Amino acid sequence: MIEFPRSFACIATALALVFSVAAPTATAQTLQVPSWEPKYTAIVMDARSGEVLYAQRADSPRYPASITKIMTMYLAFEELSSGRLHPSDMVVVSPHAAAQAPSKLGLRAGDSISVDDAMHAIAVKSANDMAVVLAERIGGTESRFAALMTLKAQQLGMQNTQFVNANGLPNSRQVSTARDIAILSRAVIRDFPQYYGFFSQEQFTFRGQTMNNHNGLLGHMPGVDGLKTGFTNAAGFNLSASAMRDGHRLIAVVLGGSTRLARNANVESLLLTGFDIEQRRDRGEKILVTQNLFQTTPEVSYASNGHVGADQGDDDPIDIVLTRANSRAAPPPAPAMAAAKAIAAGETRHWWVQVGEFRSRDAARSQIEAIARRFSRLFDNAEGSVDGAGRAYRAVFTGLSEPAAREACSTVRSHGVPCIAGGRA
Repeated sequence: MIEFPRSFACIATALALVFSVAAPTATAQTLQVPSWEPKYTAIVMDARSGEVLYAQRADSPRYPASITKIMTMYLAFEELSSGRLHPSDMVVVSPHAAAQAPSKLGLRAGDSISVDDAMHAIAVKSANDMAVVLAERIGGTESRFAALMTLKAQQLGMQNTQFVNANGLPNSRQVSTARDIAILSRAVIRDFPQYYGFFSQEQFTFRGQTMNNHNGLLGHMPGVDGLKTGFTNAAGFNLSASAMRDGHRLIAVVLGGSTRLARNANVESLLLTGFDIEQRRDRGEKILVTQNLFQTTPEVSYASNGHVGADQGDDDPIDIVLTRANSRAAPPPAPAMAAAKAIAAGETRHWWVQVGEFRSRDAARSQIEAIARRFSRLFDNAEGSVDGAGRAYRAVFTGLSEPAAREACSTVRSHGVPCIAGGRA
Protein backbone atom coordinates (compact mmCIF):
# COMPACT_ATOMS: atom_id res chain seq x y z
CA MET A 1 0.00 0.00 0.00
CA ILE A 2 1.23 3.48 -0.82
CA GLU A 3 1.75 5.57 2.29
CA PHE A 4 1.04 9.26 1.82
CA PRO A 5 2.78 11.87 3.99
CA ARG A 6 0.65 13.44 6.65
CA SER A 7 2.88 16.28 7.69
CA PHE A 8 1.45 19.72 7.14
CA ALA A 9 4.67 20.78 5.46
CA CYS A 10 4.27 18.12 2.79
CA ILE A 11 0.64 19.02 2.27
CA ALA A 12 1.49 22.72 2.11
CA THR A 13 4.09 22.02 -0.58
CA ALA A 14 1.56 20.09 -2.61
CA LEU A 15 -0.98 22.81 -1.99
CA ALA A 16 1.38 25.36 -3.48
CA LEU A 17 1.35 23.30 -6.64
CA VAL A 18 -2.43 23.31 -6.61
CA PHE A 19 -2.55 27.12 -6.42
CA SER A 20 0.16 27.49 -9.08
CA VAL A 21 -2.29 26.30 -11.74
CA ALA A 22 -4.21 29.37 -12.80
CA ALA A 23 -6.43 27.81 -15.44
CA PRO A 24 -9.32 25.51 -14.54
CA THR A 25 -8.37 21.86 -14.66
CA ALA A 26 -10.06 19.27 -16.82
CA THR A 27 -11.52 17.73 -13.68
CA ALA A 28 -13.41 20.91 -12.91
CA GLN A 29 -15.02 20.68 -16.34
CA THR A 30 -16.00 16.99 -16.15
CA LEU A 31 -17.28 16.75 -12.57
CA GLN A 32 -20.77 17.98 -13.27
CA VAL A 33 -24.06 16.51 -12.10
CA PRO A 34 -26.10 15.56 -15.18
CA SER A 35 -29.49 17.26 -15.04
CA TRP A 36 -31.17 14.40 -16.91
CA GLU A 37 -30.01 11.60 -14.61
CA PRO A 38 -31.90 10.43 -11.48
CA LYS A 39 -30.37 11.74 -8.27
CA TYR A 40 -30.35 8.38 -6.52
CA THR A 41 -27.05 6.53 -6.20
CA ALA A 42 -25.95 3.95 -3.63
CA ILE A 43 -23.15 1.66 -2.55
CA VAL A 44 -22.50 -0.90 0.19
CA MET A 45 -18.88 -1.59 1.13
CA ASP A 46 -17.15 -3.97 3.53
CA ALA A 47 -15.16 -1.60 5.75
CA ARG A 48 -12.38 -4.10 6.45
CA SER A 49 -11.67 -5.40 2.95
CA GLY A 50 -13.05 -2.57 0.83
CA GLU A 51 -15.13 -5.06 -1.16
CA VAL A 52 -18.16 -3.50 -2.80
CA LEU A 53 -21.23 -5.61 -2.11
CA TYR A 54 -23.63 -3.44 -4.05
CA ALA A 55 -23.43 -0.41 -6.31
CA GLN A 56 -25.99 1.63 -8.19
CA ARG A 57 -24.57 4.51 -10.27
CA ALA A 58 -21.85 4.67 -7.60
CA ASP A 59 -19.45 6.67 -9.79
CA SER A 60 -21.93 9.27 -11.03
CA PRO A 61 -21.13 12.79 -9.76
CA ARG A 62 -23.52 14.10 -7.13
CA TYR A 63 -23.67 17.01 -4.70
CA PRO A 64 -22.48 15.78 -1.28
CA ALA A 65 -24.20 18.49 0.82
CA SER A 66 -23.32 18.14 4.53
CA ILE A 67 -21.57 14.81 3.99
CA THR A 68 -18.74 17.15 2.98
CA LYS A 69 -18.11 17.60 6.69
CA ILE A 70 -16.71 14.06 6.95
CA MET A 71 -13.67 15.32 5.05
CA THR A 72 -13.55 18.48 7.17
CA MET A 73 -13.42 16.27 10.25
CA TYR A 74 -10.86 13.93 8.68
CA LEU A 75 -8.40 16.80 8.24
CA ALA A 76 -9.11 17.95 11.79
CA PHE A 77 -8.40 14.40 13.01
CA GLU A 78 -5.04 14.57 11.24
CA GLU A 79 -4.21 17.78 13.06
CA LEU A 80 -5.24 16.31 16.41
CA SER A 81 -3.25 13.12 15.92
CA SER A 82 -0.13 15.09 14.93
CA GLY A 83 -0.35 17.39 17.97
CA ARG A 84 -0.71 20.52 15.84
CA LEU A 85 -4.22 20.93 17.19
CA HIS A 86 -5.60 20.17 20.64
CA PRO A 87 -9.21 19.66 21.80
CA SER A 88 -8.80 22.44 24.37
CA ASP A 89 -7.47 24.99 21.85
CA MET A 90 -9.74 28.03 21.56
CA VAL A 91 -10.59 29.30 18.10
CA VAL A 92 -12.13 32.66 17.23
CA VAL A 93 -15.22 32.93 15.04
CA SER A 94 -14.48 35.11 12.02
CA PRO A 95 -17.09 37.31 10.30
CA HIS A 96 -17.02 34.88 7.37
CA ALA A 97 -17.75 31.91 9.63
CA ALA A 98 -20.47 33.78 11.53
CA ALA A 99 -22.17 34.69 8.24
CA GLN A 100 -22.68 31.07 7.15
CA ALA A 101 -26.25 29.94 6.51
CA PRO A 102 -27.99 27.52 8.89
CA SER A 103 -27.64 24.92 10.19
CA LYS A 104 -25.25 26.73 12.53
CA LEU A 105 -24.29 27.09 16.16
CA GLY A 106 -24.91 30.82 15.80
CA LEU A 107 -21.89 32.31 17.56
CA ARG A 108 -21.11 35.93 16.76
CA ALA A 109 -17.97 37.16 15.05
CA GLY A 110 -15.23 37.58 17.64
CA ASP A 111 -16.67 34.92 19.94
CA SER A 112 -14.51 31.89 20.69
CA ILE A 113 -15.10 28.17 21.09
CA SER A 114 -12.94 25.16 21.90
CA VAL A 115 -11.88 22.83 19.11
CA ASP A 116 -13.65 19.98 20.89
CA ASP A 117 -16.97 21.83 21.03
CA ALA A 118 -16.63 22.97 17.42
CA MET A 119 -16.05 19.40 16.26
CA HIS A 120 -19.02 18.08 18.22
CA ALA A 121 -21.18 20.83 16.71
CA ILE A 122 -20.07 19.76 13.23
CA ALA A 123 -20.64 16.04 13.78
CA VAL A 124 -23.91 16.28 15.70
CA LYS A 125 -25.62 19.52 14.64
CA SER A 126 -23.96 19.78 11.22
CA ALA A 127 -23.00 23.35 12.08
CA ASN A 128 -21.89 25.18 8.94
CA ASP A 129 -20.31 28.04 10.87
CA MET A 130 -18.15 25.67 12.93
CA ALA A 131 -16.94 23.87 9.80
CA VAL A 132 -15.61 27.20 8.54
CA VAL A 133 -14.10 27.99 11.95
CA LEU A 134 -12.06 24.78 11.80
CA ALA A 135 -11.23 25.30 8.14
CA GLU A 136 -9.78 28.73 8.83
CA ARG A 137 -7.88 27.47 11.87
CA ILE A 138 -6.25 24.65 9.90
CA GLY A 139 -5.91 26.12 6.41
CA GLY A 140 -5.72 29.85 7.07
CA THR A 141 -8.70 30.50 4.78
CA GLU A 142 -11.65 28.36 3.81
CA SER A 143 -10.58 28.30 0.16
CA ARG A 144 -7.10 27.02 1.07
CA PHE A 145 -8.65 24.43 3.34
CA ALA A 146 -10.94 23.31 0.49
CA ALA A 147 -7.85 22.79 -1.67
CA LEU A 148 -6.39 20.65 1.12
CA MET A 149 -9.65 18.69 1.16
CA THR A 150 -9.46 18.01 -2.56
CA LEU A 151 -5.80 17.03 -2.29
CA LYS A 152 -6.57 14.61 0.52
CA ALA A 153 -9.45 13.19 -1.50
CA GLN A 154 -7.04 12.42 -4.33
CA GLN A 155 -4.60 10.80 -1.91
CA LEU A 156 -7.35 8.57 -0.53
CA GLY A 157 -8.38 7.43 -4.02
CA MET A 158 -11.51 9.55 -4.30
CA GLN A 159 -11.14 9.99 -8.05
CA ASN A 160 -14.34 11.91 -8.74
CA THR A 161 -14.42 14.42 -5.90
CA GLN A 162 -13.58 18.07 -5.60
CA PHE A 163 -14.31 20.48 -2.76
CA VAL A 164 -14.68 24.25 -2.79
CA ASN A 165 -16.03 24.78 0.74
CA ALA A 166 -15.79 23.13 4.14
CA ASN A 167 -19.45 22.63 4.98
CA GLY A 168 -21.27 21.45 1.86
CA LEU A 169 -23.40 24.53 1.27
CA PRO A 170 -24.54 24.54 -2.37
CA ASN A 171 -21.90 25.05 -5.04
CA SER A 172 -22.12 23.42 -8.47
CA ARG A 173 -18.35 22.76 -8.44
CA GLN A 174 -18.48 20.76 -5.20
CA VAL A 175 -19.17 17.19 -6.22
CA SER A 176 -18.47 13.64 -5.16
CA THR A 177 -19.82 10.13 -5.70
CA ALA A 178 -21.31 7.38 -3.56
CA ARG A 179 -18.13 5.34 -4.03
CA ASP A 180 -15.89 8.24 -3.03
CA ILE A 181 -17.96 8.95 0.08
CA ALA A 182 -17.68 5.27 1.04
CA ILE A 183 -13.90 5.43 0.53
CA LEU A 184 -13.76 8.52 2.75
CA SER A 185 -15.96 6.95 5.44
CA ARG A 186 -13.79 3.84 5.43
CA ALA A 187 -10.66 6.00 5.75
CA VAL A 188 -12.05 7.74 8.84
CA ILE A 189 -12.82 4.40 10.49
CA ARG A 190 -9.45 2.92 9.51
CA ASP A 191 -7.16 5.88 10.12
CA PHE A 192 -8.74 7.52 13.16
CA PRO A 193 -10.66 4.98 15.24
CA GLN A 194 -9.81 7.06 18.31
CA TYR A 195 -11.85 9.96 16.92
CA TYR A 196 -14.63 8.06 15.15
CA GLY A 197 -16.80 8.53 18.25
CA PHE A 198 -17.50 12.12 17.19
CA PHE A 199 -19.87 10.65 14.59
CA SER A 200 -21.52 8.32 17.11
CA GLN A 201 -22.81 10.93 19.58
CA GLU A 202 -26.59 11.07 19.62
CA GLN A 203 -26.65 14.42 21.41
CA PHE A 204 -24.45 17.43 22.07
CA THR A 205 -25.01 20.10 24.72
CA PHE A 206 -23.52 23.57 24.33
CA ARG A 207 -24.20 26.50 26.63
CA GLY A 208 -27.26 24.77 28.04
CA GLN A 209 -28.78 23.83 24.68
CA THR A 210 -29.00 20.15 23.78
CA MET A 211 -28.93 19.25 20.08
CA ASN A 212 -29.81 15.87 18.56
CA ASN A 213 -27.79 14.10 15.88
CA HIS A 214 -29.35 14.30 12.43
CA ASN A 215 -28.49 10.66 11.70
CA GLY A 216 -31.84 9.03 12.41
CA LEU A 217 -30.40 5.50 12.36
CA LEU A 218 -28.30 6.17 15.46
CA GLY A 219 -30.05 4.56 18.40
CA HIS A 220 -32.71 3.07 16.14
CA MET A 221 -30.94 0.45 14.04
CA PRO A 222 -28.79 -1.91 16.16
CA GLY A 223 -25.14 -1.72 15.16
CA VAL A 224 -25.23 1.70 13.49
CA ASP A 225 -22.64 4.01 15.09
CA GLY A 226 -22.03 6.84 12.54
CA LEU A 227 -21.45 8.80 10.18
CA LYS A 228 -23.23 11.79 8.51
CA THR A 229 -26.37 13.04 6.79
CA GLY A 230 -26.83 15.81 4.25
CA PHE A 231 -29.51 17.56 2.24
CA THR A 232 -29.88 20.32 -0.30
CA ASN A 233 -32.61 20.72 -2.87
CA ALA A 234 -30.13 19.93 -5.64
CA ALA A 235 -28.61 16.94 -3.84
CA GLY A 236 -31.66 15.23 -2.37
CA PHE A 237 -31.34 13.37 0.92
CA ASN A 238 -27.87 11.92 1.53
CA LEU A 239 -26.55 9.57 4.19
CA SER A 240 -23.33 7.70 4.82
CA ALA A 241 -23.83 5.19 7.63
CA SER A 242 -21.64 2.51 9.16
CA ALA A 243 -22.74 -0.44 11.26
CA MET A 244 -21.05 -3.36 13.03
CA ARG A 245 -22.57 -6.83 13.47
CA ASP A 246 -21.09 -10.28 14.14
CA GLY A 247 -17.56 -9.05 13.53
CA HIS A 248 -18.40 -7.40 10.21
CA ARG A 249 -18.47 -3.65 9.62
CA LEU A 250 -20.33 -2.31 6.61
CA ILE A 251 -20.63 1.15 5.11
CA ALA A 252 -23.73 2.14 3.15
CA VAL A 253 -24.00 5.39 1.22
CA VAL A 254 -27.18 6.67 -0.37
CA LEU A 255 -27.15 9.97 -2.27
CA GLY A 256 -30.24 11.62 -3.71
CA GLY A 257 -32.93 9.98 -1.59
CA SER A 258 -36.45 11.33 -2.12
CA THR A 259 -37.27 11.94 1.56
CA ARG A 260 -35.50 11.67 4.90
CA LEU A 261 -37.48 8.61 5.99
CA ALA A 262 -37.21 6.91 2.60
CA ARG A 263 -33.46 7.46 2.60
CA ASN A 264 -33.10 6.10 6.13
CA ALA A 265 -35.20 3.04 5.31
CA ASN A 266 -33.18 2.45 2.15
CA VAL A 267 -29.86 2.61 4.00
CA GLU A 268 -31.19 0.27 6.68
CA SER A 269 -32.37 -2.21 4.04
CA LEU A 270 -29.00 -2.11 2.27
CA LEU A 271 -27.13 -2.71 5.53
CA LEU A 272 -29.42 -5.57 6.57
CA THR A 273 -29.01 -7.29 3.22
CA GLY A 274 -25.26 -6.76 3.35
CA PHE A 275 -25.06 -8.34 6.79
CA ASP A 276 -27.17 -11.25 5.56
CA ILE A 277 -24.65 -11.83 2.78
CA GLU A 278 -21.76 -11.72 5.26
CA GLN A 279 -23.48 -14.19 7.60
CA ARG A 280 -24.25 -16.62 4.78
CA ARG A 281 -20.64 -16.45 3.68
CA ASP A 282 -19.59 -17.17 7.27
CA ARG A 283 -21.68 -20.34 7.06
CA GLY A 284 -19.78 -21.42 3.97
CA GLU A 285 -22.19 -20.35 1.27
CA LYS A 286 -20.60 -19.11 -1.94
CA ILE A 287 -22.65 -16.05 -2.81
CA LEU A 288 -22.22 -13.99 -5.92
CA VAL A 289 -23.20 -10.49 -4.89
CA THR A 290 -25.53 -9.05 -7.49
CA GLN A 291 -27.98 -6.22 -7.59
CA ASN A 292 -31.00 -8.49 -7.45
CA LEU A 293 -30.14 -9.38 -3.87
CA PHE A 294 -31.24 -5.89 -2.95
CA GLN A 295 -34.48 -4.02 -3.18
CA THR A 296 -35.37 -2.24 -6.37
CA THR A 297 -33.88 1.23 -6.63
CA PRO A 298 -36.31 3.58 -4.86
CA GLU A 299 -38.45 5.77 -7.05
CA VAL A 300 -37.19 9.33 -6.62
CA SER A 301 -40.05 11.77 -6.97
CA TYR A 302 -40.56 15.08 -5.25
CA ALA A 303 -43.93 16.48 -4.34
CA SER A 304 -45.48 18.53 -7.12
CA ASN A 305 -48.00 20.25 -4.90
CA GLY A 306 -47.80 22.28 -1.73
CA HIS A 307 -49.01 19.47 0.55
CA VAL A 308 -46.30 17.17 1.81
CA GLY A 309 -46.63 14.45 4.43
CA ALA A 310 -44.79 14.49 7.70
CA ASP A 311 -42.12 12.17 6.30
CA GLN A 312 -40.77 15.01 4.19
CA GLY A 313 -37.80 16.99 5.42
CA ASP A 314 -34.49 16.31 7.11
CA ASP A 315 -33.23 17.35 10.49
CA ASP A 316 -29.98 18.30 8.80
CA PRO A 317 -30.89 21.94 8.17
CA ILE A 318 -28.38 22.50 5.41
CA ASP A 319 -31.68 22.01 3.57
CA ILE A 320 -32.45 25.58 4.61
CA VAL A 321 -30.24 26.71 1.74
CA LEU A 322 -32.25 25.72 -1.31
CA THR A 323 -30.70 25.81 -4.76
CA ARG A 324 -30.59 23.92 -7.98
CA ALA A 325 -26.86 24.60 -8.32
CA ASN A 326 -26.84 22.94 -11.73
CA SER A 327 -24.87 24.57 -14.53
CA ARG A 328 -26.76 22.53 -17.15
CA ALA A 329 -30.22 23.55 -15.99
CA ALA A 330 -32.56 25.11 -18.52
CA PRO A 331 -32.72 28.91 -18.53
CA PRO A 332 -35.10 30.18 -15.85
CA PRO A 333 -38.39 31.82 -16.80
CA ALA A 334 -38.77 35.57 -16.90
CA PRO A 335 -39.40 36.15 -13.16
CA ALA A 336 -36.26 34.25 -12.14
CA MET A 337 -34.27 35.98 -14.86
CA ALA A 338 -35.40 39.32 -13.46
CA ALA A 339 -34.33 38.26 -9.99
CA ALA A 340 -30.94 37.11 -11.26
CA LYS A 341 -30.41 40.43 -13.04
CA ALA A 342 -31.39 42.34 -9.92
CA ILE A 343 -28.86 40.41 -7.85
CA ALA A 344 -26.16 40.88 -10.47
CA ALA A 345 -26.88 44.60 -10.43
CA GLY A 346 -26.19 44.71 -6.71
CA GLU A 347 -29.81 45.23 -5.65
CA THR A 348 -30.40 44.93 -1.91
CA ARG A 349 -31.71 41.56 -0.76
CA HIS A 350 -33.38 42.34 2.55
CA TRP A 351 -36.85 41.10 1.63
CA TRP A 352 -38.59 37.96 2.84
CA VAL A 353 -41.52 35.81 1.77
CA GLN A 354 -43.75 33.85 4.15
CA VAL A 355 -45.58 30.87 2.63
CA GLY A 356 -47.61 29.63 5.57
CA GLU A 357 -47.92 29.29 9.34
CA PHE A 358 -48.11 25.89 11.02
CA ARG A 359 -48.50 24.29 14.41
CA SER A 360 -45.29 22.25 14.19
CA ARG A 361 -41.74 22.93 13.08
CA ASP A 362 -41.74 19.80 10.90
CA ALA A 363 -44.85 20.95 9.03
CA ALA A 364 -43.29 24.35 8.38
CA ARG A 365 -40.06 22.74 7.19
CA SER A 366 -42.05 20.44 4.90
CA GLN A 367 -43.77 23.48 3.41
CA ILE A 368 -40.40 25.10 2.72
CA GLU A 369 -39.20 22.00 0.90
CA ALA A 370 -42.43 21.60 -1.07
CA ILE A 371 -42.50 25.24 -2.17
CA ALA A 372 -38.79 25.21 -3.03
CA ARG A 373 -39.27 22.15 -5.22
CA ARG A 374 -42.43 23.33 -6.91
CA PHE A 375 -41.14 26.89 -7.48
CA SER A 376 -37.41 26.16 -7.54
CA ARG A 377 -36.54 28.85 -10.08
CA LEU A 378 -38.16 31.53 -7.96
CA PHE A 379 -36.27 30.64 -4.79
CA ASP A 380 -32.87 29.61 -6.15
CA ASN A 381 -31.16 32.51 -4.40
CA ALA A 382 -33.24 32.48 -1.23
CA GLU A 383 -32.74 30.79 2.12
CA GLY A 384 -35.60 28.90 3.71
CA SER A 385 -36.01 28.83 7.48
CA VAL A 386 -38.56 28.08 10.15
CA ASP A 387 -39.39 31.06 12.33
CA GLY A 388 -41.36 30.80 15.56
CA ALA A 389 -41.95 28.75 18.66
CA GLY A 390 -44.74 27.17 20.68
CA ARG A 391 -47.66 26.48 18.34
CA ALA A 392 -46.89 29.01 15.60
CA TYR A 393 -44.14 28.18 13.11
CA ARG A 394 -43.76 30.26 9.97
CA ALA A 395 -42.25 28.97 6.73
CA VAL A 396 -40.10 31.83 5.45
CA PHE A 397 -37.69 32.49 2.59
CA THR A 398 -35.18 35.31 3.15
CA GLY A 399 -32.42 37.02 1.17
CA LEU A 400 -34.61 38.23 -1.69
CA SER A 401 -34.63 41.54 -3.50
CA GLU A 402 -37.90 43.48 -3.43
CA PRO A 403 -38.79 42.69 -7.08
CA ALA A 404 -37.95 39.01 -6.60
CA ALA A 405 -39.99 38.78 -3.39
CA ARG A 406 -43.05 40.46 -4.92
CA GLU A 407 -42.84 38.36 -8.07
CA ALA A 408 -42.40 35.14 -6.08
CA CYS A 409 -45.36 35.92 -3.83
CA SER A 410 -47.57 36.81 -6.76
CA THR A 411 -46.72 33.55 -8.52
CA VAL A 412 -47.15 31.40 -5.40
CA ARG A 413 -50.52 33.00 -4.59
CA SER A 414 -51.70 32.35 -8.14
CA HIS A 415 -51.30 28.65 -7.39
CA GLY A 416 -53.46 28.82 -4.28
CA VAL A 417 -50.68 29.09 -1.70
CA PRO A 418 -50.99 31.88 0.91
CA CYS A 419 -48.04 34.26 0.73
CA ILE A 420 -46.89 37.46 2.44
CA ALA A 421 -43.90 39.53 1.31
CA GLY A 422 -42.07 42.18 3.30
CA GLY A 423 -38.72 43.77 3.95
CA ARG A 424 -36.75 46.98 3.90
CA ALA A 425 -35.11 48.96 1.12
